[in-house]
Amino acid sequence: MNRVVRLLLVDACLIAVAAIDANLGRAEPLALGAALVALAILPLRRRWPVFVFAVTLPALAISGSVIATLIALYSVALLRSNRYLLVGCGVLATAGYVFPGLDLRFEETDVLTVIYAVITPAAPIFLGRLVHTQRELTLRLDDIRQAREHERILDAQAVLAKERTQLAREMHDVVSHQVSLIAVQAGALSVSTTDPNAKTAAENVRKLSVGTLDELRHMVNLLRASGSSTTELMPQPTLSDLDRLIAGSGIETRRTGTAPDGIDTAVQRTIYRTIQEALTNVRKHAPGGTATVDIAHDGTDLTVTVGNTPATRPTLTLPSARHGLLGLQERAALLGGTVVTDTLPDGGFRLRLRLPISGRSHVSSA
Repeated sequence: MNRVVRLLLVDACLIAVAAIDANLGRAEPLALGAALVALAILPLRRRWPVFVFAVTLPALAISGSVIATLIALYSVALLRSNRYLLVGCGVLATAGYVFPGLDLRFEETDVLTVIYAVITPAAPIFLGRLVHTQRELTLRLDDIRQAREHERILDAQAVLAKERTQLAREMHDVVSHQVSLIAVQAGALSVSTTDPNAKTAAENVRKLSVGTLDELRHMVNLLRASGSSTTELMPQPTLSDLDRLIAGSGIETRRTGTAPDGIDTAVQRTIYRTIQEALTNVRKHAPGGTATVDIAHDGTDLTVTVGNTPATRPTLTLPSARHGLLGLQERAALLGGTVVTDTLPDGGFRLRLRLPISGRSHVSSA
């Protein structure tokens, strides 16, 4: 049952009770008219409570019909907080209750009538203020709960920011130091050696180390910026950086195909990171092999295929938890795509990324 139907049922019940109290069948014409006006205007008490209360007073004074006035008085107490207004309405209700049958002799029964006339309007006033206070307390409790939840979130963010800062510091102090030593030693080797192959390999190692340091610096900045509303994130790679990535990979790579114009930066980052991870795996698991990067699209899906030939040099076993491929699958899943890998018949390897691009063109992404 929705709120409107519930309110209509409540109004109908209250009007019926007030009509019974007014004794419409036996009322004189003047009392009957005043009672009908009071009953008709009761549904408006939520919008104009003071006006409705004033309109019900004639019925109270003429015929002693009290229920309609008490209902209106309850609405005044519920919706208005002015003490003087409430006292004034209570006095008027008391006067209207006393007026029909009270003479000026002030007998004992008249005193009881006055006492009853004071208590009767006081009840809806106190009840209305009680319900009003309960509603305010409920709202304040909700505000307190929201404030506590917000405080809990802020505390969690502060702890997370502290942990990220510590992690960024460790990455900078430990990893960057080791990679810097690799770059320095590779540079020294490329200068001192006379073997062309060794010189080329050392120079590739130096370039990769420098690129790794640059990526590490970006990651450290991202970690330090997380949770801060005033620090902007570092620029992320896009498809315009692919040629530089392939040229610096140290792998003989052939690139074919192009991506459609206007794809958003989230798709571009996913393509870039997929190709980057695939070329990294080629360096680790297929040294000496060549790679191909093919980008194709058919208007609805975009496919990026990175394949490589088998290794031509001995493979150095390196620790791996396959986190890179899992990360690529998670990136693709966020965009509604998939990543599939398989081994080729000649011993090579192939990684294929498929992303839906329909409806994602010309959409900017943060």
